[in-house]
Amino acid sequence: MNSLLNSERPPVFCPGCSHDRVTQALDQALQSMNLSGNRVAIVSDIGCSGLFDTFFNTHALHGLHGRALTYATGLKMARPELHVIVTMGDGGLGIGGAHLLAACRRNLDLTLLVLNNFNYGMTGGQCSATTPPEAQVSSGFLNRLENPIDVCRIAGPAGAGYVTRVSTYQKDLPARLEKAMAFDGFSLVDIWGMCPGRYTRRNKLTPGAIEDALGALPPADGPADAGAGKEYGRHYREIAAGMKPVPPPAKIEAQFTPPRTERQEIVILGRAGQRIITAGELLGLAGITAGLRATQKNDYPVTVLRGHSVSELVLSGQPIGYTGIGQPDVIIALADEGVARRKKMLEGLTGNPLIIRASGVELPPCDAQITEADFRARKIRSSDWALAALALLAGHGRIITTEMLKAALGIRFKTAVRDTALELVDRVQAG
Repeated sequence: MNSLLNSERPPVFCPGCSHDRVTQALDQALQSMNLSGNRVAIVSDIGCSGLFDTFFNTHALHGLHGRALTYATGLKMARPELHVIVTMGDGGLGIGGAHLLAACRRNLDLTLLVLNNFNYGMTGGQCSATTPPEAQVSSGFLNRLENPIDVCRIAGPAGAGYVTRVSTYQKDLPARLEKAMAFDGFSLVDIWGMCPGRYTRRNKLTPGAIEDALGALPPADGPADAGAGKEYGRHYREIAAGMKPVPPPAKIEAQFTPPRTERQEIVILGRAGQRIITAGELLGLAGITAGLRATQKNDYPVTVLRGHSVSELVLSGQPIGYTGIGQPDVIIALADEGVARRKKMLEGLTGNPLIIRASGVELPPCDAQITEADFRARKIRSSDWALAALALLAGHGRIITTEMLKAALGIRFKTAVRDTALELVDRVQAG
């Protein structure tokens, strides 16, 4: 098998950098496994380890700092036949610690190579999650405040199937990498090395010192004692195979003629509990039944059960390139909370748009055609005001028709809920 190293982008590291040795060892391991470039994907992190994806003629993905395992997970789930290798430094290890734990728990068939040189080498030699407390680094005394992470002692109990520590300078490094990559499940290789550009300028570190330090740690060489579960990808596919397939999205046929085909902007202003978002969805569905395109944007606080609720709709017979609301054609104002949320929009109205306002809701001075609806006097519950307002809007024949609204109710709801909603529409329009 030929080398997979990229001759047009040969590895370039600082003189004496251990990453160069890992690059060569990884290439030897891939050759020994007889893997061609189209069968391998290298997912890299940020930092010096993040250069690996450019050095190999394989599939590659270069992501954000600490997030490489998340990309690799999606890649492996989508393409289980690929050998997915993640290269990450000790910086990415610390930043992406939660992602590491998730990868261990899942036991997905990935191989993580942690290129551990005890500092953030690319950004100036600051302390990382693995920096010894006695080391001298550019970030001052911060590394003296906490113990360094032993990733192997974390990964095994967290569920990783295969965990091992190695020195960059071991002669059998290619074989050790091959064993990890051949493991059926999540494998982690903690590779200790030197950063001559930053770390070893202030700290005495040699291959022998690395070997002694590794020998003083609890053994970590191969399948973890914790007993990992089934390989995640295979287990996922086993369960998914026994489930009913997801039906295709429902297709809504255009069956009505809309009152207008030009772009129409509608804003529904209310509060939590008034089913504002559902009303917006119904309005969009109603437009689609007449062949219109529809977009919906919603605004509500994280509390959900209290506060404002706003839904913004655009309906148009032409493609909608911009979903923002400039000067709405129709505003439905059902609660003071929603009105307060869009006060500036209301104050800046032009063109005399239609406002359907629930009695008791205060509006700022604005240029608009206001229609008042006393839903309380008609004994309509607050949770039904939004649907009642849509019934009034349909009666105007300005955005949607009654037939379009009723068709939307038939799409959105079933049986009893649909029938109750249709009765409400008829009652509101009957006056």
